[in-house]
Amino acid sequence: MFEQARVGFIGGGNMGEALIKGLIAADLLKPQQINVFEVIPARLEYLDVTYGICQSSSIADLASAATIIVLAVKPQTMPAVLTELRSHLSHSPLVISIAAGVPLSALAKPLPEGLPVIRVMPNTPALVQEGASALARGPHVSDEQMQQALALFRAVGKAVEVDDKLMDTVTGLSGSGPGYILLLLESFIDAGVLMGLPRPIARELVLQTVAGTVKMVQETGKHPAELKDLVTSPGGTTIRGLTILEEQGVRGAIMRAIEAATLRSRELGKGS
Repeated sequence: MFEQARVGFIGGGNMGEALIKGLIAADLLKPQQINVFEVIPARLEYLDVTYGICQSSSIADLASAATIIVLAVKPQTMPAVLTELRSHLSHSPLVISIAAGVPLSALAKPLPEGLPVIRVMPNTPALVQEGASALARGPHVSDEQMQQALALFRAVGKAVEVDDKLMDTVTGLSGSGPGYILLLLESFIDAGVLMGLPRPIARELVLQTVAGTVKMVQETGKHPAELKDLVTSPGGTTIRGLTILEEQGVRGAIMRAIEAATLRSRELGKGS
């Protein structure tokens, strides 16, 4: 699938590095198949030394050699990057954006007509190859190109295809989700400390409890509510704690947080 591919990264920040690391570790690409353009010379040198990738001196230099271009830049710099990129795409490479909140329409408008463009919403666990990414294809993307893009992001976790109209929901759920989960983890650990556990022990117990619970849901295929019932004995400790969570509206608060993040993503997209 990638034997003849050359993947060019415009931007070499954390998410760009996560993809580079995953692609090489999964043996999907050799380091010499990856070009990176980065405005911070020290960062570019770091990526070269760490992963053996090829350095590009300009966007034009990178684009001319790439069959796939990954736009790993911040949303506010995207317009300038697209403007500079558009005159170097006569060979019609696949363009993939991982910039949050930038819709397909805003990506495609400055670029040549008919160019294949894919929008991706990854999340930060991609940094440890456990990301969740959703991909939305533009109208000129072939099935083969979509499979290539999915393979790229499956190198750093799970990847699914969704309709572009659902990308704001993805942003509110899995894109922002690590922030909510980290807050819950912090709360669990602090609760253990409050009740007398040393912090390192509380941390270890909480992290394993969460990891084990996620694995249990994945491997059994059962609904979370069904598994919750298995651990909730009549008159026991779990039902007492769950009663407090329901009284405090935790379930509704989480749903409202995801709703708020989704609506904010829509607002940001309208400003693109």
